[in-house]
Amino acid sequence: MTENEKYLVENYKTICYNVNEASAKYADGRKVRIMGVTKTVDPQLVNRSIDLGVDLLGENRVQEYLSKKDIYKPCEVQFIGNLQTNKIKYIIDSVSMIQSVGTLPLAQAIDKQAGKHGKVMDILVQINIGSELTKGGFEKEQTDEAIYAIEQLKNVRVRGLMTIPPPGCGEDVFDSMHRLYLDMKENHDHSGCFDTLSMGMSGDYVTAVKHGSTLVRVGTALYGARIYKK
Repeated sequence: MTENEKYLVENYKTICYNVNEASAKYADGRKVRIMGVTKTVDPQLVNRSIDLGVDLLGENRVQEYLSKKDIYKPCEVQFIGNLQTNKIKYIIDSVSMIQSVGTLPLAQAIDKQAGKHGKVMDILVQINIGSELTKGGFEKEQTDEAIYAIEQLKNVRVRGLMTIPPPGCGEDVFDSMHRLYLDMKENHDHSGCFDTLSMGMSGDYVTAVKHGSTLVRVGTALYGARIYKK
């Protein structure tokens, strides 16, 4: 076993322990999925994480994903990064969900491509909970209207909300996002499928679980520091 693999094993054990402990303490044992975020990660290391029990991968970049997806062992993959409408067609048949839907035109483009492939694509509505200029997503106050508009599309299904809280923000931001999720679930859960709050990354996933997250996205905490390639 390489040093990277040993590091991965210990990291995964730690993350599972922390998530399970937080879920038991704050959420009555609510099931929380752990997503391995694979940006810049060697596919062989990703496969080792799948061997350990990671059953959900998060991809940020279409081109990188296409170069790696045939190397991966069987595993569910969701897209979590910024998505250009002209690249939807390349991933529509191989990802189970698109989490980063932060505009109505993107939702409409996904709907169009899903219709061409005879499928309904699960999506999450991305919320810019900190109103940050550098991040995409709907403003909190736009959420209800945005979901209603997306619900009119035939080939997408809103499964919940996704957010990236501002770095170093207080727990009140996480709590605000959780309350928004519960409100939207009450207003829009017409078929029992509004079940996902994707919130929490490597530095704040325990706080996210405490405040209602059902899915945490961990990259650096699992695979180690990213190595960026030109």
